[in-house]
Amino acid sequence: MVPSLPVTRFPAPALAARFRRATAAFLLGTTILSGAAAVLPAAAAAPVSVPGVSQELPGSFADLVDRVMPAVVNVSTVQSGDGAPEQRDLPGMPEFPPGSPFEEFFRQFQEQQRGSRPRAERQQAQGSGFIIDAGGYVVTNNHVIDGADEISVTLHDGSRLDAKLVGRDPKTDLALLKVEAGKPLAYLEFGDSDTARVGDWVIAIGNPFGLGGTVTSGIVSARGRDIQAGPYDDFLQLDASINRGNSGGPTFDVQGRVIGINTAIFSPNGGSVGIGFAIPSNLAKGVIAQLRENGAVSRGWLGVQIQQVTPEIADSLGLEPKGALVADVTANSPAAKAKLAAGDVILALDGRPVDTIKDLTRMVADSKTGSTVKLDILRRGKRETVAVTLDAMPDQPQVAAATQSPDQPGAAQTDTVLGMTLSSLDMSGRRRFGLSEGVEGVLVVGLEDAANGVNLRPGDVITEVGNERVAAPAQIAAKVEEAREAGRGAVLLRVNRQGTEQFVAVPIKKA
Repeated sequence: MVPSLPVTRFPAPALAARFRRATAAFLLGTTILSGAAAVLPAAAAAPVSVPGVSQELPGSFADLVDRVMPAVVNVSTVQSGDGAPEQRDLPGMPEFPPGSPFEEFFRQFQEQQRGSRPRAERQQAQGSGFIIDAGGYVVTNNHVIDGADEISVTLHDGSRLDAKLVGRDPKTDLALLKVEAGKPLAYLEFGDSDTARVGDWVIAIGNPFGLGGTVTSGIVSARGRDIQAGPYDDFLQLDASINRGNSGGPTFDVQGRVIGINTAIFSPNGGSVGIGFAIPSNLAKGVIAQLRENGAVSRGWLGVQIQQVTPEIADSLGLEPKGALVADVTANSPAAKAKLAAGDVILALDGRPVDTIKDLTRMVADSKTGSTVKLDILRRGKRETVAVTLDAMPDQPQVAAATQSPDQPGAAQTDTVLGMTLSSLDMSGRRRFGLSEGVEGVLVVGLEDAANGVNLRPGDVITEVGNERVAAPAQIAAKVEEAREAGRGAVLLRVNRQGTEQFVAVPIKKA
């Protein structure tokens, strides 16, 4: 049953023209006078004109929808149950003497009950997809077909075709199917998602709640959204209505090009609240091409642990808050062979700027295995270019081993620097915080109230300050004083936290 909705009644035709004139005049800041021309107040500002922007909203998307709709499909899946009926006797049945008439009665009752028990139900699911080739290649989401035993595709004309899974990529939530229609099929082309701007019109078509061929419109609400769905999150955020069943369907620009694949919604109630997410077409293109060619995706691997250059870290290094800071290098990785080192800041890959760590992750993943890329890096204040030959990404990348240095003999030295209580490492400190023999540096044993904003905790080991190794609290105090005299607002520490290397910028108070 369709729920009743409030109805807004519009003015009668005779009043409609006056209503439109009044509305337009109001929007332009005019005054409506009965029987007189509209007058613009002398103090009112002139309307703002934006060159190159249409002054009217689109009258209709109908022509665009007619053109693209035949290439949008519904995707149905079936995941079989085990199908095994229950074989155990029903509990609580009394025992009767052999040959008793009650024995035969209850035996028949048990058999009837077994036969009436339902088999494990087959799980069915529905989603959306779109055709990208006249030969029948169909793009959808991996989560739409994940675990399916049977996959079928329903075309716009109602034809239902069995689909074969060509390949899938869980990391980007993409999958490629193939159907045999016996004729060329209408198909869509990918557009350039990098040109999509916040505020641009978009149209989504899909199969929400099983209602195939549903069209919704809206705008690009935001770009570059990271919703913690995977390592390559770079979603377009849309306000076009997207619901369950839209997954895998296309998002179009006003030229009818696919700029996104709908994949997720933010919804506290299970329905659309105007926040949907689409995989950008420029991310999907390379993945789909590899799935079509190889049935799987091979990604380039650099072999570094990286972190964002925050404003605090940038202040400590004297550069803009852009780039990817190398926190650690995996042993025997392409980065290690190219002599990349912790503390290097990667600024560009093959001339393309690296503003965030997501930029670098995506660029490396998009690069072919075995290809050589050029990294522009900042090392100890100097710019350099390093050539790295990428390897195939391993399923479980090796964790980098901590760099070892000679043990520091003698009793532990302590000092307080920037609100941190520091101690040189000895066996007592190692046992107290469970530190391995391979970790060397200065141990953080406590923090004063004044250091509440410092992203450190007891048990952390400061291994470097300003890209120089340290083994005693006095060395850290000296490096902090150097940074203060140089006018720095922060000092950069390299920290080992339970075997994981990272950089932390600690603010310096002016003397």
